[in-house]
Amino acid sequence: MSDKRELIEKMLEMQKQFIEYEQTHGVEPEEYWASQEGHRLHQYREKYMEMAREVIDLAHEEKGSRR
Repeated sequence: MSDKRELIEKMLEMQKQFIEYEQTHGVEPEEYWASQEGHRLHQYREKYMEMAREVIDLAHEEKGSRR
């Protein structure tokens, strides 16, 4: 499996877990934007965006294009 595909699958799993958490517990803006260490959503956005940027970079490499 390609690195890009693996990252996309991890991102989809993260989304699924987020949705399940949100439907069960609800999510306040503070939890999403500034959750404390130890909270399930701590650094969720940062990790997700890092993977998204990596997917974009890998796609550019595949096509031989630059950002």
